[in-house]
Amino acid sequence: MKKHEHEQVEPVTETPHLNEAKQEETTTQPITPEEQIKQLEEQLAAKDKESKENWDRFLRERADMENLRKRANREKEELLSYCNKSLIEEILPVVDNLERALEHANEDTLPALVEGVRMTHSMLLTALKKFGVSPIESAGTPFDPAYHQAMSQVVTDEHPPNTVVTQFQKGYMLKERLLRPAMVSVSTAAK
Repeated sequence: MKKHEHEQVEPVTETPHLNEAKQEETTTQPITPEEQIKQLEEQLAAKDKESKENWDRFLRERADMENLRKRANREKEELLSYCNKSLIEEILPVVDNLERALEHANEDTLPALVEGVRMTHSMLLTALKKFGVSPIESAGTPFDPAYHQAMSQVVTDEHPPNTVVTQFQKGYMLKERLLRPAMVSVSTAAK
């Protein structure tokens, strides 16, 4: 005979902790329909809350995207409106020099030159107007540091204090923005 045939197999005894687990399984009661409904209602409430949070997050993100789109359009329009600023700033000194030439020219001696400079000056002002550039009229107006740069003060009784007496160089607006302030002299009261 073979050796293992004579050996007796001992019965396997369960460990105590396994017995307890089996007893717990047998002692747990099946879930009643009321408890099952309560669990499902709790799950539904949690999913409903999550759904509302997701919807709220979606609406906020959508509003943010709309605001971003509006801001981008506004910046684009502003960029297009003021993109010629540097070009215009380069042209303005030419206009200033033409105006000075007209002030100092004597019409009796050089009528053709004066007429040519007037025409050129007029053409430049017309071209600038097409792009939204307009001069700031300063003489006789109250001094406004937002539009005027004071170069000197003049003591006078002819004008109320803080009034522009003389304009040395015109100021210009580009649509609604200040392109260059006017250089002016400002009146002060006599002491």
